[in-house]
Amino acid sequence: MFKGLSARGGLRKAGLALALSTALVAGAFSPMLAAAQETTLKFVSWQNDEPGVGGWWASLIEEFKAQHPGVEVEWTKVERAAFADTMTTLFAGGSPPDIVHLASFEFQRFANEGWLEDLGPWFDKGGVGLDGWAGQQICEFNGETACVMMLYFGYIMAYNQAILDAEGLAAPTNYEELLEVARKTTKDLNGDGIIDQFGLHHPTKVGGGQYVTEMLNYVLDAGGRWTNAEGQVTINTPEVIEGLTRWKTIVTEGLMPRDLSSGETRQLLADGKIAVGLDGPWLVPILAKGAASADVKIVADPLSPPVGGSSNVLGMSKDISDEHKALVWDFIQLAMSDEFQSSYATLAASPAPSPRADITEATAVTPEFGLLVEGAQAASAEGIDRIPAGLEIQYNEFAKMVMEESQRMIIEDLDPAAVAATMQARAEELQNQ
Repeated sequence: MFKGLSARGGLRKAGLALALSTALVAGAFSPMLAAAQETTLKFVSWQNDEPGVGGWWASLIEEFKAQHPGVEVEWTKVERAAFADTMTTLFAGGSPPDIVHLASFEFQRFANEGWLEDLGPWFDKGGVGLDGWAGQQICEFNGETACVMMLYFGYIMAYNQAILDAEGLAAPTNYEELLEVARKTTKDLNGDGIIDQFGLHHPTKVGGGQYVTEMLNYVLDAGGRWTNAEGQVTINTPEVIEGLTRWKTIVTEGLMPRDLSSGETRQLLADGKIAVGLDGPWLVPILAKGAASADVKIVADPLSPPVGGSSNVLGMSKDISDEHKALVWDFIQLAMSDEFQSSYATLAASPAPSPRADITEATAVTPEFGLLVEGAQAASAEGIDRIPAGLEIQYNEFAKMVMEESQRMIIEDLDPAAVAATMQARAEELQNQ
């Protein structure tokens, strides 16, 4: 606190009259000044430097600070691969962030631990509402509003026209054509024995959740699901086995770069080092700034249904002061405002969850924006979400298990049918814990 303005300090320095006047000023203003100048909200994310959406978060933070003079936002980046474990450590250790940013497939565990504030009573007070908010039903958990959905997405396909033209290939329209394109465009271009152009973009230096999402492209197209609508595990089925077989084929044939992060593989696609990418709407602004931007085209995902669903959520820590809760609520409301939902569509090149978002500018900046909306609608129509029903709480463990067994399948050249049986048993075991 401002000790120089205390009555006792004033008496020592300038006599009783000055002390009394200082005490009056301090009594009237120092609590307000201290709160403004000494309040810092902690915010941990993995999107800080991601093109597009990172800029949106930065603009949101700056506007929030402008509306709350003296309040700082300590915005810290943690890599996605380590994010869930890091956040668990922070919460369990009693040092949670004030503003809670989580992937939509991991917030359930935090809510189940009682770490997230129920936002329902806050919404009851008024402000920006949730009517028509895309994907918000996923945030309703254990009878509470655990979070606000920040993105519901559907995958699209990006391909390099110049690379395909060089091989006399058209853009693929199904899995068989996609595999053919990937095989014919994975090449050693300079004859040094090292592959320097790949057919497909799939990051594998990622956490379990992202790894399983990459696999899900092929599981869904083969007609498979990890669980059914009732939450029963359905991995040991012909459809999922076919999806695992496709994933094994793509990886073992070296049709994609190995051990690279999402950012690295997206940049390779943007720079003309990868022929085809299946990814979400966040890919678009990255491609626009890449060295091969003139050659990259965006079309609907040839795999059906496309990967889609919820992406990330925004919430509030339960065990923070009321003062911090009020500020976090202001931050959430600002993120939900028409202004920032519209700018989200433009800067992140992603469909905003708000039905009130104005996408005029987004469409002008990103002519393919309609395809992004269609992708989300196609995924939504099929009820697709990365989080399998019945495994919400155990999703992190489930995803790690699927990644481990898939990697073992590839390294040890195991039969996908045997791997599916193992996954089925381990998933059921997780459910029964």
